[in-house]
Amino acid sequence: MVSKQQRDCGGIDHRWHRRSFLEGMAAGGLVSAFSFAGLMAQEQAAEQIEQRGKKCLLLWLCGAPSQFETWDPKPGTATGGPFGSIPTALPGVHFGEMMPKCARIADRLAVIRSMSTEPSEHFQAIDMLTRGEPPRPPFTRPILGSVLAQQLARADEKMPPFVLLDPCPEGNEFKAFKAGDWSGWLGGEFAPVRSGGEFQLKNVTLPPGVEDLDHVEREALRRFLSRRYENERRSEAAGGYNAAFERVRDLMSCAPLFDLENLPERDRERYGPGAFAQHALLARHLLENGSTCVMVANGMPWDCHVLNHEIHQMLVPELDHVVSVLLDDLADRGMLEDTLVLIMGEFGRTPWLNDSRGRDHYPRAWSMAMAGAGVRPGVVYGATDPLGFDVSEQKVDQRRLFATIYRALGIDHTQGYNIPGFPQFHLVEQDALPIDEVLL
Repeated sequence: MVSKQQRDCGGIDHRWHRRSFLEGMAAGGLVSAFSFAGLMAQEQAAEQIEQRGKKCLLLWLCGAPSQFETWDPKPGTATGGPFGSIPTALPGVHFGEMMPKCARIADRLAVIRSMSTEPSEHFQAIDMLTRGEPPRPPFTRPILGSVLAQQLARADEKMPPFVLLDPCPEGNEFKAFKAGDWSGWLGGEFAPVRSGGEFQLKNVTLPPGVEDLDHVEREALRRFLSRRYENERRSEAAGGYNAAFERVRDLMSCAPLFDLENLPERDRERYGPGAFAQHALLARHLLENGSTCVMVANGMPWDCHVLNHEIHQMLVPELDHVVSVLLDDLADRGMLEDTLVLIMGEFGRTPWLNDSRGRDHYPRAWSMAMAGAGVRPGVVYGATDPLGFDVSEQKVDQRRLFATIYRALGIDHTQGYNIPGFPQFHLVEQDALPIDEVLL
């Protein structure tokens, strides 16, 4: 159970209600990039949705796992590799033999075997599969977590609405992607709070010699000067910086919730010792205590250009265990019905092996899975041909996937953002249809 102290997080609440903020901006003539009417319509929709308490946990398998060794095995074929398949709780449906736990709970999952996208380079594919569409200069489409933070987060919640948990090593492509503009045109208020492999937030305590009252007074002065600057110049960038600064007090009060050492040892043992497993546990804990979307990324281990079979033999059993434990944990706590769990990477792997016995990037035909809020359990949607080269039934691109995600969470995927002087931007392009077969 979540205690009142955990829910409140302590500290002082300096956050403004979104509606009051927008009305104040309009009165002061500060709404410039978006139309006030458009923003207020979105605000009303968000207020209706936030009563539902929907959340999202994205297990991002960075580097891209092989569909042949996980959700769409092709045993005994020229492309299937050395591993067999096993029956699942769904009659006639088989998963890769290294996923026995997911096979037993297949009746909780919705698996899409017919994903087909275009980018085959990590940076571009991650950008596409986390935003739903590529950026349209000069504006950047917000990442999924930022949209969910804007649409679903409670106005009075102290916990950061969007959290990224990632032990990403220096220098790989996902770290480079993180340096980009996550929240796009939504601004700094909806950017993620990022935490690495330390399993706790860093640099959120006051420096020596600075008392709490000193910090409050300094923040009041900073806010006054920033608001004056913003009023004189009508700077949206300044507004984004202000929103980020105003989250600091809340982060300071909620920092203990990011410390895995504060969680029961039995829970840590249940999930397993790896960073991916422990971050999955922490994600559940943060969602339970007020966050709206938590994205768990695991570095870049799935990029198996060398020794694909051997590396998947190490990684797939951990994924199998984490997904099984996570869904059981969410169900036991009464959270699964309101939490959408997404399990995916940026593309799939080639049906063939290269000279280094690895599988290369393959966006043409691949798989992902989901469960929880708004998702019809026990569904396998789409199919690939017998060798896995092409989608043979019910092709799904990133736009249909995002339309399905938003619909599952109760969000109208055709919503638009009105930016003066530019065509209307939609959460998803209007001609993209959700996959009704995987939705409740």
